[in-house]
This record gives sequence, C-alpha cells and structure tokens, in this order.
Amino acid sequence: MNETFDSPSQNTADSVITDVAQPSSDVAGALLNTPSVVQDVTQAPIVGLEARIVDFLTVGGPVVWVLMVMSIVALSIVFIKCLQFFTAKAERRSAISVSLSRWKQGKYDVAVGLLNPKYSVEHLALVAMKGLRSTTPNEPLLREELTRVATLKLNELRSYLRPLEVIATLSPLLGLLGTVLGMVVAFQQMEAAGNQVDPSMLSGGIWQALLTTAVGISVAIPVVVAHTWAERKVERISALMNDVITQIFTHKPAALKAVNTSKELSHVA
Repeated sequence: MNETFDSPSQNTADSVITDVAQPSSDVAGALLNTPSVVQDVTQAPIVGLEARIVDFLTVGGPVVWVLMVMSIVALSIVFIKCLQFFTAKAERRSAISVSLSRWKQGKYDVAVGLLNPKYSVEHLALVAMKGLRSTTPNEPLLREELTRVATLKLNELRSYLRPLEVIATLSPLLGLLGTVLGMVVAFQQMEAAGNQVDPSMLSGGIWQALLTTAVGISVAIPVVVAHTWAERKVERISALMNDVITQIFTHKPAALKAVNTSKELSHVA
C-alpha cells in the first residue's frame, strides 16, 4: 500500500504561510481604503464648522442674519475703497514735489510734463498749470474751475462712506433689539412654565439673547475703524490739493503777474 502522509513539519509550514499571507491581504485592503479615510478626516472639520455656523445663525435668529449680511456689505465696501485709493494714488507726492520745484524755477513745460492726469491731485495741478499758461488767463474763472474739479474728485473719493457710517450706527442697535426680543421670549417661556420654572431655561434664553448684542458690536467696531480711516484719508487728500494749488498760484508765471499788476494800476488810476 502506497499511502501519502504529510509530515508535521510540512503542515506547520503551510499554516505559517497562510497566516502570513492573510495579514498581507488585509494590509493591502487597508492601503486601498486609505484615501477615503484621509478624505473623511479632512472633511470632518469642514462639516463641523458648517454645522456650528448653521447652529449659530439658527440660535441668533433673523437679527443675526441681518447683521451677517451687513458685515458682508461692509467688507465689500472696504475692499472697494482700498482698491479705489490704490488706483487713484492721490497721496503720491514724489512727482508733485518735483513738478512744483520745476514750476518755481520757471521751467513750466517740464513741470507740466511730469504730471499724470490719471491721479487726482496731479490732475488738479495740471488744470491749474495749463490755465495759468494759457494765452489769456482768467484767474477768477480758473479758480472756479479748480473748485469744481476738486469737489468732483473728493466726492468720488467719499463714495460709499455713507453706507459704512449707517452700518456702523445700526449694527449695535440691531444687536440690542435682538437682545430685547430674546429676553421677551425667555420670560414668556418662564410664564408658560408656571411653578415648574427651570433655571436653565432662563439662563439659556439670556445667553441666546445676548448673542445678538455681541454680534452687533463685533460688526460695528471694525466698520467704525474702516470708516474713520477712509474719512481721514480723504481729508489728507483735500489738504494736499489745497496746498498744491496754493503753491502753483503763488509762483505763477511772470507774464501773468505783469498782467495782474497792470490791471491793479489801471483800477487805481
């Protein structure tokens, strides 16, 4: 009889190979599933943040929704104003200083050529210099034109400042209104509970009501800072315009000075 018997050592070797092969397949499966695990871990904070924002807006009520919209509008206006000031370059003094220096030296063509009409103050200075260099300069009429141009430029720079002021004023008031409404709801719930009043009910209503005030103040503070910064910047530009035009008129061309002197003598005569 030829019968085949497996030796104990062979059986042990086969079992070891099987046990080793099984974990390797499990590791391979785990590696294949790793991207999904990483994706879930990455998305978990985002989902948690979205849920917290939704809960925050739900607890705050319609007042918080209005304040969030106002904050978005204020942020957009601040971005627009920063872009406007950067594009206008109204406080660029390098070219104006060199141009005024050449103007005082009598190099009028060089002074006019250094100015760029795209920028607010330089455009105003260019109008003043060309008006004084004209063949028949009319100083009173030129001053009226400069006043018109300066007012137009300053009004452009002041654009959107009034909405910022309104948002800064209304945000704390809306927050206070939300707090009052929340307190009214909290006390109504206490009245409905009767003798079985739960202190947690009152405390929960109070913090939910105070939440709107906190949001309103949080919106108002940066808006006030932005509005003050923009308003002060416009004031500096206005002062710079006045200074530049004054220097141009106090150092006007000699021909115009002679014309003005002759007019004064004729009036005296």
